[in-house]
Amino acid sequence: MSPAQSDSPADDGRGSPSASPGEGSRPERPQAKVVTVSDGVMAGTREDLSGQALEDALSSAGFDVVERSVIADGVASVAGELARVSASFHGVVVTTGGTGFAPRDQTPEGTREVIERDAPGLAEAMRLVNPLGRLSRGVAGIRGHSVILNTPGSPKGAAECLAAVIDILPHALALLGDQPTRHP
Repeated sequence: MSPAQSDSPADDGRGSPSASPGEGSRPERPQAKVVTVSDGVMAGTREDLSGQALEDALSSAGFDVVERSVIADGVASVAGELARVSASFHGVVVTTGGTGFAPRDQTPEGTREVIERDAPGLAEAMRLVNPLGRLSRGVAGIRGHSVILNTPGSPKGAAECLAAVIDILPHALALLGDQPTRHP
């Protein structure tokens, strides 16, 4: 059993790309998953406001959020959950939390264990949206057909960082899927 709490319904097909006429197994809308990294949310002492903020921002931008999960802070828990949610997934995985300087803030380290290629331009763009971004250690990268982004644990910070790159994510996903693209 996974140490993560997930609100994704089992076997309802939402986590798998839905077939569209002429598109094979590609979804009509880009898909996304949100992973909240927080000991407090896991313990039930804190509400997952940043996960909700990311889901709202992704949905507003035209993404289908097919799963949300909550895990404890730590390298192993982050690496394990990111490996699970990105396996055979063509979409964006956005984490929230664990990117700061606190001793348990280890989301970037766990992310580095699973990404196959760095995407530093995305992480740099996310850091530039707010002066507090200079305190973020978040990374961005690619695993298989997934783009993985780390955002801060605050709802405002998570939404701002995602907003800095959300417009380019469909193009990035098309490139990962080796689909014909036109440069934006």
